[in-house]
Amino acid sequence: MLKITHISAECFPVAKVGGLADVVGALPKYQNLLGFHTEVMMPFYKNTFTDCNPTQIIASDQVTLGEQKFNYDILKLENSILDFDLFMFKVKGLTDRENVYGYPDDTERFFAFQLAVLNFILKNKDKPHLIHCHDHHTGFVPFLTSYAYKYENLQNIPTILTIHNAQYQGEFGYDKHHYFPEYNRNHSGILDWDGKINPLATAIKCAWKITTVSPSYLIELQKNANGLEDLLSHETKKCIGILNGIDKEVWNTKTDSMLITNYSIETAAKGRLENKEWICKEFNLDINKPLVAFIGRFVYEKGSDLLPDVITNIYDNLNLPVSILVLGSGNPHTTEQLNNLKEKYQKKYNCYIGYNEKLSRIIYGGADFLLMPSRIEPCGLNQMYAMRYGMLPIVSNTGGLKDTIIDLDKGDNGFGIICNNVSVHEISFSIQRAVDVYNNTSLFKEKRSQLMKIEHSWEKSATAYTNMYKTLISNLVAND
Repeated sequence: MLKITHISAECFPVAKVGGLADVVGALPKYQNLLGFHTEVMMPFYKNTFTDCNPTQIIASDQVTLGEQKFNYDILKLENSILDFDLFMFKVKGLTDRENVYGYPDDTERFFAFQLAVLNFILKNKDKPHLIHCHDHHTGFVPFLTSYAYKYENLQNIPTILTIHNAQYQGEFGYDKHHYFPEYNRNHSGILDWDGKINPLATAIKCAWKITTVSPSYLIELQKNANGLEDLLSHETKKCIGILNGIDKEVWNTKTDSMLITNYSIETAAKGRLENKEWICKEFNLDINKPLVAFIGRFVYEKGSDLLPDVITNIYDNLNLPVSILVLGSGNPHTTEQLNNLKEKYQKKYNCYIGYNEKLSRIIYGGADFLLMPSRIEPCGLNQMYAMRYGMLPIVSNTGGLKDTIIDLDKGDNGFGIICNNVSVHEISFSIQRAVDVYNNTSLFKEKRSQLMKIEHSWEKSATAYTNMYKTLISNLVAND
């Protein structure tokens, strides 16, 4: 049985900031169903999950960053709620905190984590057949297994990097170069990109295989990768785009305990209406109007900075009969603007600032349209959740959104609304189209049923990863 080790900063439901957590919390589970033995290694965080779930300390050790030494414990989750083995690395003074990101010493936190993981793998007799790294927080693993003297016994284990979002690269200055254990200095240039040490660029250079979370995102990265365009173009032969999936057991309208009312495709009209009634009562919105919702972080990539102007345009200029609800957090200026609009557009618009998993599920289960005006969307999972729950997507024409949504204008196969340009005018026009669809009752009901039947489960994606793994291992055996 092939053993796969996933290394990640996030994993749902242990710790989640974005889609990375959802992927790492689902892919190993589906790989196990295909006959693998998978495990996830992540930092320990002091949060609700770790407070409520029993763990066992299976090992303790020490990691060195230059002159600093940090003790750490390795905690294994004792129950089987995740359907794969979970190991959390509690580096004392670094990872034993509540938040995943946002600390001044994040460089040290994730560097120490990676070294601790490699120390554990090195000492473990049952070594993995492949190491699967996720984003820049694990980007030094392929380099260290290739060139660090301490880890030379891991050189023949294939490493895979999945890029979930290339905008975040974790770069830092050479004043921290001494954190690295001794390695073959003939390869020191691999660490460099644009005069800094860049873990994502390093991983792209060193990993045996690179995947992106959608085929279109792989193409787009060669034109927009926050400075790594030339590197990704150069490494294109070892890159493959594999569209993410979603966990059908977690995202199931029949069993989702967070919904106000559960429903099936056959009972979607009634069930979704009852969820919508709860939302409209909670946020003082008109139940008789179409409800458009945004769920996500307030960052430039998501197009959230345009939301205040879109909302103003919708009501002051277009006078559209529509309700708008925003759930999210992030940029303080956007947050202030969105909050300030609540009083002006009472009973038309409202917002919830923060992360609320239960509320997001109810919105998927009751709002009529999901708005995703992303400038950059490597894959996007929200549109897949929305579709599975019967919520029509309004999306921009980028990345994974391009790979998963077909515009209604494309004929009978269409089921969503695509906004070709991320601008106030185009987003407003797309919402106007949504209102027209909603008012065509038979069309709206037909498309809701159609998109709930679309298959976006992990089975297909996990199989694609499986084929890639087997090719790497067979090539390794053939070359021995």
